[in-house]
Amino acid sequence: MFRPKLPTMPEPTGTVTPPAVVEPTTITPGAPTPPPASAAPAPSRPVVQLTPGTALALVGGGTAVVLVVGAVLVSMLLAVAVTAASLAICALVIRSLVNAQHRR
Repeated sequence: MFRPKLPTMPEPTGTVTPPAVVEPTTITPGAPTPPPASAAPAPSRPVVQLTPGTALALVGGGTAVVLVVGAVLVSMLLAVAVTAASLAICALVIRSLVNAQHRR
């Protein structure tokens, strides 16, 4: 009952092909081939020029991103502070109720 039952390997059926024999090959050193010469140089990327309008747009966009991220972080900090204050008030109320029960 507690001994494992090992499966028996069935005999192969049909035609069995022998394994293929791989013969080593010899490497003959040859003359190194020169690298192919490029036909024409690749065209360079156009240079991005910042005009005063695009620079102003970039500064305005960066400022907007900083203000939005700052507002989100400040609101999260405010939420944590309000939660901590409310928990502190609840703890004080429960403590005073427990102390009032012990005095009676």
